[in-house]
Amino acid sequence: MTKVDRRILKSQEALKKAIIELMAEKNLDQITVQDIADRADVSRKTFYLRYLDKFDLLDKLIEEHINEMQIMCESANEMDYLDGSVSWFEYFESNYSFFSAMLDSKGAPFFRTRFLDFLIKDMKNGWDINVNEGKNAGLNEEVILHFFATAYLGAVEWWFKNEKPCPPHVMEYQMRVLLERNLE
Repeated sequence: MTKVDRRILKSQEALKKAIIELMAEKNLDQITVQDIADRADVSRKTFYLRYLDKFDLLDKLIEEHINEMQIMCESANEMDYLDGSVSWFEYFESNYSFFSAMLDSKGAPFFRTRFLDFLIKDMKNGWDINVNEGKNAGLNEEVILHFFATAYLGAVEWWFKNEKPCPPHVMEYQMRVLLERNLE
């Protein structure tokens, strides 16, 4: 196993934090690598040793969060979702700066697309959507998945834009009930 220099990890974390802070202040198009390096208190050379450009940094940061949520989904398959042991909304809250910056109008539109794709994949793998009988008979599975994933994403955006008007466990429960009522 390769030992990672703590200075490298520290500079990477500082760069990630810097881009999130800057995105809360202005559009991604207005942010320069120099802005990110200055905010992180590192040199441009340090930035370029780690990332190709600001989009590479943001892409890697997004992938980290999507991968973490995927791990949460996989562990949720092994336990009862409603017992409160797995909560995306708790994860959203603990990573509030990232998600609020990404879902804000100044955020990166490709995050929203990537998150929506993730939700569709998770719903497809996690829900038994029967289009042959029952309330979804005759409907197109892809339409159902896009409809509910977009609704879920909209609820997450609402939660952030309204400064988390209800606790994570309440949002998690309500989202689960709504999905169960309509997908099972």
